[in-house]
Amino acid sequence: MIGVPDEQYGEEIMAWIRLRPGVPELDVPALREFCRGRLAQYKVPRYVHCVDEFPMTVTGKVRKVAMREQAKELLDL
Repeated sequence: MIGVPDEQYGEEIMAWIRLRPGVPELDVPALREFCRGRLAQYKVPRYVHCVDEFPMTVTGKVRKVAMREQAKELLDL
């Protein structure tokens, strides 16, 4: 999960999800409902983005800065 800019709250949560091969497509409303039963309201992701793979560094770590930039482009922020 990463934070993306929001005018009202300053930042909102965007979940980046990579599905395993052979898993059916993700139902976003069902994911949010699942989260509501287990997380505080402010932690439930407002945005959900499914990807085949995460942007990685040469050492194999997830590049969160690149994810934030891509999220801004996807959401036109």
